[in-house]
Amino acid sequence: MDELKLGMVESRFAELVWAHAPMTTRTLVELCQQELNWKRTTTYTVLKKLCDRGLFAAENGTVTVRRTKEEFYAMQSEKFVADTFSGSLPAFIAAFTRQKKLTADEIAEIRQIIDRFDKE
Repeated sequence: MDELKLGMVESRFAELVWAHAPMTTRTLVELCQQELNWKRTTTYTVLKKLCDRGLFAAENGTVTVRRTKEEFYAMQSEKFVADTFSGSLPAFIAAFTRQKKLTADEIAEIRQIIDRFDKE
């Protein structure tokens, strides 16, 4: 699913939109000019692309978020685990922890997450 992948430029743009939306398209153009050194046409091209992919909406001169940053990255993570580890979260965690030892705080946080879902 290409809609779940963002290139480096698209990621920087998306971060700006998530941080400032809702906003006018004019404000977005000005923000992209300041932060990314983009021309108006570049801003509109990337905006249209990400609107077509369902991340944002641009209607009546206003840019809004359709998928929050958290929703987008959660979907991206789920797809990665599905594609790389046949959907097995334990296999992903096992692979991840082979290279990176978890701290006591990280283990406690993971336990809290599991406990919260166990209660639901």
